[in-house]
Amino acid sequence: MMLKEVDRVEVLTLMDNYVDVLLGDTKTVRRAAHSGGGEIFSDTVIGEHGLSLLVTVYEGAKMHTILFDTGYSAVGVPHNIKHLGVDLTKVEAIVLSHGHMDHLGSLNVLLEKMPKPMPVLVHPYAFTSPRYVTRKDGGKDRFPVMLDRGEIEKRGGRIKETAEPTLICDDMIMVSGEVERTTSFEKGMPHALVEKNGKLEKDPILDDQALFARLKGEGLVVIGGCSHAGIVNTVVYGKKITGAQTVHAVLGGFHLAGPFFEPIIGDTLDALKAMDPKVVVPMHCTGWKAIHRFEEAFPGVFILNAVGSKYTFSSVSAA
Repeated sequence: MMLKEVDRVEVLTLMDNYVDVLLGDTKTVRRAAHSGGGEIFSDTVIGEHGLSLLVTVYEGAKMHTILFDTGYSAVGVPHNIKHLGVDLTKVEAIVLSHGHMDHLGSLNVLLEKMPKPMPVLVHPYAFTSPRYVTRKDGGKDRFPVMLDRGEIEKRGGRIKETAEPTLICDDMIMVSGEVERTTSFEKGMPHALVEKNGKLEKDPILDDQALFARLKGEGLVVIGGCSHAGIVNTVVYGKKITGAQTVHAVLGGFHLAGPFFEPIIGDTLDALKAMDPKVVVPMHCTGWKAIHRFEEAFPGVFILNAVGSKYTFSSVSAA
């Protein structure tokens, strides 16, 4: 299985926790304008506790676009798609990072608006239910069931299960499938539970998966959803299965927010610094404390994400 190298990778943030239309552009990122129309300040993008990214790869005259996750609510991503002028007819597939609600909210709404049939790539474990998180008082909260095979298919979606690495878009994008967990410090989500045969057990969130692309002469581009397997594990696994020797960019949710995960921020920073990425963009569930630490640890490399930010990574030959 060979992931082809590409000339350019573009990532447009359709949804994230953070909105700031006053952030400036750089060579790598362009920011959303206030208004999608001719009247400045008439409208803007909106944020929510969710993630959705539009990913486009280019190789010569070929271009492929996919949607990675669909945010939390049924209204946020569709609103931002309209505001940003995104053409849904160019989307060739939807890839779901895992089965949690903050990545699935607009799935059914968007399927109604997209070309049919629309491939929906998802790890089979994502359909597992019921799933819970425990609270400090000893109680537990149940995750809402967001994925329904029948509803997806009724709206023109065609489910493709991705437990193993899967190539799409003329072999220019790889869906990781289940990520190997090899680091000593990334231990998943310890307060997550799943019910099996009437008994509760730790939920390993096996459905957690990422995207990989290889940029000519630059290295691997890693795009995570929540990175429940660990963002370091995800990058290490990406290098292993793609054969990439270097890492150019790491984007997405790194899941370092809260008391269970803040203790491993330092280990995560050290491991990623050793890989020497040229761009690091923590999003969504990374958390404010971790994002602040990333800014300090990666001067000139860290970029603060916001809804509407569009990242362009080009090979030396294509630049």
